[in-house]
Amino acid sequence: MSEPDVHRAISLKPTPWNPRSPSPRPATASHEATHHHHHPSTQTHTSIGKNDGTSTAVDTSLPSDSVARNVPARASESDVESQSLPQYTPENDPYRLATSLKPSSEMAKIRANTSRKRDGFGPLTLNKKAGQARKLEKFYEEQNENIERLLKPVDDHRRDAKEEAGANHLKFKIAVMGSFAANIILAVLQLYAAASSQSLSLFTTMADSLFDPLSNLALIMSHRAVQRVDSRKFPSGKARIETAGNIFFCFLMICVSAIIIVESIRNFATHKGGDTNDFYLPSVLAVCVAFFTKFCLFLYCWALRNKYSQVRILWEDHRNDLFINGFGVLTSVGGSKLKWWIDPMGAMILSVLIIFLWSRTSISEFKLLIGITADTPTLQLITYISMTHSPHIRQIDTVRAYHSGPRLIVEVDIVMDPDDTLRNTHDVAEELQIKLESLPDVERAYVHVDYETDHAPEHFLKKEL
Repeated sequence: MSEPDVHRAISLKPTPWNPRSPSPRPATASHEATHHHHHPSTQTHTSIGKNDGTSTAVDTSLPSDSVARNVPARASESDVESQSLPQYTPENDPYRLATSLKPSSEMAKIRANTSRKRDGFGPLTLNKKAGQARKLEKFYEEQNENIERLLKPVDDHRRDAKEEAGANHLKFKIAVMGSFAANIILAVLQLYAAASSQSLSLFTTMADSLFDPLSNLALIMSHRAVQRVDSRKFPSGKARIETAGNIFFCFLMICVSAIIIVESIRNFATHKGGDTNDFYLPSVLAVCVAFFTKFCLFLYCWALRNKYSQVRILWEDHRNDLFINGFGVLTSVGGSKLKWWIDPMGAMILSVLIIFLWSRTSISEFKLLIGITADTPTLQLITYISMTHSPHIRQIDTVRAYHSGPRLIVEVDIVMDPDDTLRNTHDVAEELQIKLESLPDVERAYVHVDYETDHAPEHFLKKEL
């Protein structure tokens, strides 16, 4: 199953006052000792705290009364943290996934073989065996991360999501807050540069720079609208208002770029001036300041791009802005120093590029709104949690997870003993529902109980009207 390409969606980007995590971060080596509590003769129980969990748009904390009935409470998260971390055992690892973990000693041997097979070209190598060894090392690294992520308890997933969202990370806060503050200042500078120089290329860069703080403002307003939702009018909440607003912004950016293209064509057809345009040094300096600021933010986010998924999105934005601002100032200066037609030509090229970039973003937003499936690691995690939730669950019939705006809807069909009591069946299903809803980014979980798997699917993708 290929992972859906929704990393360009604005709905999954962080905001200064509501940082969000698009997807659970893979476990690192520090979590090798963590485990998934599961005993073959007892049922796994999870007590959900009032402030647990985060989401991509609003705080999805479960209410204090959202606890499975007739289920004993478990030790608090702080108590679990204070205990020594046990090792993997047949009880907490019933499928013995830990046996497939590649030890660090073997990984070191593969890494050493890779370095010995290099042919003297530094990071570039023409040795096929060295490339194969590096691919093998990368495969085992990803396998270890996937196994550790599956064996990690749900509480750890919630805690890691909170940490990744910037609860205790100063560097992350600096990246998000610094980018937001810089975008506001640079938008003003770009507006001044475009208005004073009347350069079409700078108008294009100004239109792109204005969108960054406006999108943050839209996310903040959407967050407030979601918090004030009337459950009688909107039973499923207002989380998708954020995605709908982002689609509107994408459409607005495409329209502005199209207008600049039309204006550039008109400039080509009606130009009556000299061979060059007027040169405005303050406008060029303003754009150069914007370029230098974006370059500093690009370097800062580059150092953190592999640690936080949100910072990686910001890094990609700064990278695109560097190209747009750099190309815009070059064509603007070229129009005033070389030939006048360089400026409108540059504006047209930049506008076409912006239309292409925001079209891809709008497609990602449409996928979230329509209900694209979750990525493969998320589906694997949901399946494993359902499989190891309780010994009373005999089989897993169906697992679905799809977007409803920026967050996920989860559907799980489990198979239980037909002779089991209604109370026990209800408690197992309800506790699994609460556990799945406590995962980061999961808005709602539905657990359906059946007693066999030979029947036709209950829900069809196509329905006759």
